[in-house]
Amino acid sequence: MRVVDTSAWIEWLIGGPLRKKLAKEIPDKADCIVPTIVQLELAKWLTREVGEDQADQMIAYTQKCVVAPLDTRTALRAAEMWRQHKLATADAVVYATAAENGAELLTCDAHFQGLPNVVLVPKPQ
Repeated sequence: MRVVDTSAWIEWLIGGPLRKKLAKEIPDKADCIVPTIVQLELAKWLTREVGEDQADQMIAYTQKCVVAPLDTRTALRAAEMWRQHKLATADAVVYATAAENGAELLTCDAHFQGLPNVVLVPKPQ
């Protein structure tokens, strides 16, 4: 199982230099966990950048994956991740979701570098 972070989805969607590498890393829908906060971030970004229709299509795709709502247990684990790793709130929720599900986290965000169970596909400098 693998949680795909918003940064990885966006890099994959924009078709940039990381697209091919990410396409190999993004799991099949049955093994792909999508936190609801990632759906929120994707909907916001896609609506702003490419329009509501594209946002709707992407959210429909994520709904075919394993959607992980933010529950109390994950929220409390996110608070722990926030304290321990100095992550932003949304990042802490995403990382906690991966931890709660015994999954890896696929991301392009460098601030996850060095954390356990993280597959980092770094953005070009």
